Amino acid sequence: MRETSNPMSRYRAPGPKSSPYITAEGAADIRAEIRQLWKVERPEVTAVVHEAAKNGDRSENGDYIYGKRRLREIDSRVRYLTKRLEDAKIIEDKPRDPSRVFFSAWVTVEDQDNLQQITYRLVGSDEIDANQHWISIDSPMARALVGKSVDDEVKVKTPSGERYLVVTAIRY
Repeated sequence: MRETSNPMSRYRAPGPKSSPYITAEGAADIRAEIRQLWKVERPEVTAVVHEAAKNGDRSENGDYIYGKRRLREIDSRVRYLTKRLEDAKIIEDKPRDPSRVFFSAWVTVEDQDNLQQITYRLVGSDEIDANQHWISIDSPMARALVGKSVDDEVKVKTPSGERYLVVTAIRY
């Protein structure tokens, strides 16, 4: 058993497991990345490593060393993405009640403090994109929004304090 009372120990308890949900678009993106890595990048790097291996001393051959490292990175990433895809629950259908907020919804909210409107999309942990305002279904904001309807008020605890929002639109 690891000692957890020592603040200087390297052990960190694992974080909470994220929801296994992913949108159909997110699953397609993962499949495309796997295909790119396995069918395009890996053969190119393998060819470079093969040529570098012909040059003799591998211990000082940068192309060989970098190529082998890159092959390990590619293999690791492909294994990770494949496992994520196997474990994921792909959500393709709209919910039974599209007037309420659920996974994969675009939700427009109005901040009661500054009356600014912003649209969020509730997505899986593999699809988060801050630039597009795609937030994890596991985030405090998403958890507060799930199940709400248009004109519902939502209180969200953020690091900067509580925010009060009103749901103004929902679409799938």
